Amino acid sequence: MSIADVLSIQLYTLRSLPDLPAILDAVAEAGYRHVETIGSHLDDPARMRAELDARGLRASSSHVGLAALRERPDALVEACRTLCLDQLFMPAVPPEQRDMAAGGWRALGRELGGMAERLRGQGIDLGYHNHDWELAPKEGGRTALELLFEAAGGSPLTWQVDVAWLVRGKADPKLWLERYRGRVASAHVKDLAPPGQNQDEDGWADVGAGVLDWRDLWQACRDAGARWMVVEHDRPRDPAGSARASFAFLSSMGA
Repeated sequence: MSIADVLSIQLYTLRSLPDLPAILDAVAEAGYRHVETIGSHLDDPARMRAELDARGLRASSSHVGLAALRERPDALVEACRTLCLDQLFMPAVPPEQRDMAAGGWRALGRELGGMAERLRGQGIDLGYHNHDWELAPKEGGRTALELLFEAAGGSPLTWQVDVAWLVRGKADPKLWLERYRGRVASAHVKDLAPPGQNQDEDGWADVGAGVLDWRDLWQACRDAGARWMVVEHDRPRDPAGSARASFAFLSSMGA
């Protein structure tokens, strides 16, 4: 299996481009075959599917907000079927909840675990996507992310591991990948600029242009169970150029 077969790109990376056709044109021109959509793309899945088909693209997965998961689960299932995807990831808790106490993270883990059980019955995997704030210790030295997964228990809740956010949170991604390898279903492939650089991009870098060793981390993510490897840049100054650069670097790694 080649890198291109498991490589996708999170469309959030290109959100500053004028419209959806421009975003997808840039993705296709960069060489990608798969995309990870954002929640709003699930509002009109027929249109999204038509735009993807017109460019020879397919959806690998999608992010979806907690409100949508709570309020319109049936519509999400239908959107997944239209787009032929079977992985959903909740990308983040609202800003006002990111400092919540241990009990809040446990409650979220239980809720997401229950949602994951129900969606699994529809052939869809639900997972959680991390940033760095979930690494804050909440109780007895345990982090919010640990409490969330502990509360999810034996549910099929998966994890989309954002490696660069783990590193930004001073965590060793390989240790976390090994610890939760039973939950890892996907990985975000992004890079960190050297300290003090790319400040207008919030310190992020195109994949391969930063400090992370993605030749090593790619295999670690795949070994832990990541089925899709999803390129993302949270604030690129040149979205289309960033997509091209990351694709070129990853493609150079070979199969």
